[in-house]
Amino acid sequence: MQVYGIDLSKEKFDVNFLDVNGKEKHRTVKNEFSAICGFLREVPMGSILCAEHTGTYGDVLVFLCNQYGVGIALVPGYTVRHSLGLVKGKSDPVDAFRLREYGERFNDKLSFREYQGEHMSELRQLYSLRSQLVKARKELRTGAHARDQLPVQSVAANLILKASLDALDDQVEQVEKEIREIIMNDGDFKENYSLSVSVLGVGPVIAREMIIKTGNFKVIDTARKAASYAGVCPFPNSSGNMVGKSRTSPFADRALKTLLYMGAKAAVKHNKEYQLYYRKKQQEGKPHFLIMNNVMNKLLRTVYSVVKNRTPYSRDYICLDPREKNVNSSEKNVA
Repeated sequence: MQVYGIDLSKEKFDVNFLDVNGKEKHRTVKNEFSAICGFLREVPMGSILCAEHTGTYGDVLVFLCNQYGVGIALVPGYTVRHSLGLVKGKSDPVDAFRLREYGERFNDKLSFREYQGEHMSELRQLYSLRSQLVKARKELRTGAHARDQLPVQSVAANLILKASLDALDDQVEQVEKEIREIIMNDGDFKENYSLSVSVLGVGPVIAREMIIKTGNFKVIDTARKAASYAGVCPFPNSSGNMVGKSRTSPFADRALKTLLYMGAKAAVKHNKEYQLYYRKKQQEGKPHFLIMNNVMNKLLRTVYSVVKNRTPYSRDYICLDPREKNVNSSEKNVA
């Protein structure tokens, strides 16, 4: 199996591979539709591409690889750098060589990528646009607070500012409307959205965020992976005789973590099960944020459970102790 190392950039990507004689080769391909098609036609059957994950720069390559039946794995640059030991220097050809080396050495760890569907792609673009609009609106409002303290106010500046903020409000509302329509017009999106919002503490904003960030619960397909992605999964911190407190990783999606925290607060306030859990841990002397982190984990497990089982959340559901289940099943077998 031949491995191609690819270092992606906006205008081109560098390719490093071995020819049939085992000689190292390097070439540069323009990052555009026709050039990528020509390159993929020359790739032998059964080969795999190991490319650096650089966001949208690799979307066209991933899409065309799926069309041509060529396996492609996107690997974060951080992972590659910390897997090859001490390395010195950096350039595009060298990075392509290191990516090929990583693909050859850690072939069993590669996760092949499939391009997202049309609706998911549009959802992600609208979500990104909404984030940019909200950020611009926040910056304008922050500047307005500072100008309010000036002894002399500019009428023209205030009028233009008001018109800009009103336009941004309308645009944000329009983007959110488009996001809602895409979710409600797609069967899978709509079903998972309805199941998610059935959980107390999960509202429309959190449900939409989870659908977009988890690839409709297919890319991040387990609650454990989602907890790690959101940064609410504690990892052990010990070495030898030193045993430290388990801590969450800073490599996380901060926006999703913030929304989950707000959802956990709502769940503790309105859901009796979560209220009892919070009070129990509080009586045990656990700190507030540790309990809330556990509640966020519990919330994620509940959402993934209802989505997996295709059953809306029920407030009357009682989770039996596994020991009681074993006793009941043994009694039935005896009977």
